[in-house]
Formats: sequence, C-alpha cells, structure tokens
Amino acid sequence: VNDSLMRFFDHCAKFVALVEENEAAMCQVNAFKEGPEMRKVLEKVANALCLPVEELNADLVQVAFLTCSYELAIKNVTSPWCSLFNEEDAKVLEYLNDLKQYWKRGYGYDINSRSSCILFQDIFQHLDKAVEESKSSKPISSPLIIQVGHAETLQPLLALMGFFKDDEPLKADNYARQAHRKFRSGRIVPYAANLVFVLYHCDQVETSEEEYQVQILLNEKLMSFHHSNETISTYADLKDYYKDILENCHFKEECELPKVNITAVDEL
Repeated sequence: VNDSLMRFFDHCAKFVALVEENEAAMCQVNAFKEGPEMRKVLEKVANALCLPVEELNADLVQVAFLTCSYELAIKNVTSPWCSLFNEEDAKVLEYLNDLKQYWKRGYGYDINSRSSCILFQDIFQHLDKAVEESKSSKPISSPLIIQVGHAETLQPLLALMGFFKDDEPLKADNYARQAHRKFRSGRIVPYAANLVFVLYHCDQVETSEEEYQVQILLNEKLMSFHHSNETISTYADLKDYYKDILENCHFKEECELPKVNITAVDEL
C-alpha cells in the first residue's frame, strides 16, 4: 500500500486547499444546480412526488437518481426511484456529475492533473527498468506490476495524458453544446475501471527504436496515442511526447501552496 503514490491528491496541499476544500472552485457545478436544466428536472420530480418544489434541491434529486442507477448496475433491478426520470433527465444529471469530475478531477484546474505526475513518472520508471533489463539480457524482475486505486486516481492521470479533452470547457451554461462531449466520467471511469500499459519487445524490426513498443488500454479497449493517432507507439516516441511531464513535473513544487496572500480563484 503506497498512499503517497496512489492517493497523490490527499498529499497535494495546493489541490486540497484550492480545489478539494474550496467551495469557490465548484462555482460551475453550483451554477448548474440552479440553472434552467436542473430546474426543469426538479419541477418534474416534485410534481411526481406531490411535493412543493421548494422542498427539493439538486442534491436530493441526484441521490434519487444515483439510487436508481446503483440498483440497476449492481443488482440488475429497476428501483422505484427510476420511475421519476426519463432519458433527458438522466442526461442532465449525468452532466451535473461530469461537471463535478471535470472541475475537481479533470481539466478544470491544472493542479488536478499535475498532482498525478508522481504516478505517471513511476509508471515510466518501471518501464525504463524493464527495457534496461531486456537490453542487458537479464530476466525481467517485474514482468507485471499492479497498482490499485480509485476513480479519483485514474481520472487526473488520464487528464495529465491529454485523453478525453474537449475543445470547450464544461460549464454551467453550455449543456446543450456539450451533448457530444468526450469527457463522460461514467464511460471513462466506470466500475472496475483500469488502465494498462503494455510494453513489447519486438525482434524483427528495421531500427533499434522500434525494438520496444507500447500499447495503452483503458477498460480493456485500445487507446489511440495523441502524437500518432495509432494504437501502438515506439517507447522512444512515447517518452519524447511526454518529455515535459517526465522531466519537469516535480510533485513537491507543484503542490506547494502559494506563499503570498492570494485568493484561491486567482491562483487556479
């Protein structure tokens, strides 16, 4: 168990103070809760339950929706709570959750993803060691390495690598424009989400650079690399593409709180 590596977010003072414990950092989420899309869902649910709409809020409606979705996913039963929602309601509530993940674990603030560089660098240190051992004709000391974390571990790491990034940020006022967004946390980090780096040693190649190649799978599906749009890359090209993160992302410095008296929003 290595919490400093797999729960890097707990050990990053800047993230904890300016995002995790900072209500202002979730301004887009809170604005969407009060927006027209959520208001429509609230009124519909209140009407179905024969309640004054003032007795409901977005958080309570989200609990009902999550109860429905959890029972469906885990027990394969349709909860009575599901009868309150149609597909359009589900899309609105999905967007509410995606907004939270985007601003708390994804692209909303740089520190969300930059705090994961300690894990990213650790992955490449293991790959480097395997390449060195292979070149020296030594047995690979760790042919398989498994690290276990949470969605909160994986989402920032995927953001650091640039996956599922939309041209336009997710905001409270662009729900309709984000209908075809890439950033859908339910698909990126579902139950038992997993990210696998596979390193290959290829014998019959034309150049030495092609000898070691890499594939990445998210939830057992091959991912295309940004630098080539292919599902396989030479290890050298992959390291070169992420050179800045591997060489210039220093966890301690990234996570230090600013020493001057500055507001959280300005710093973010």
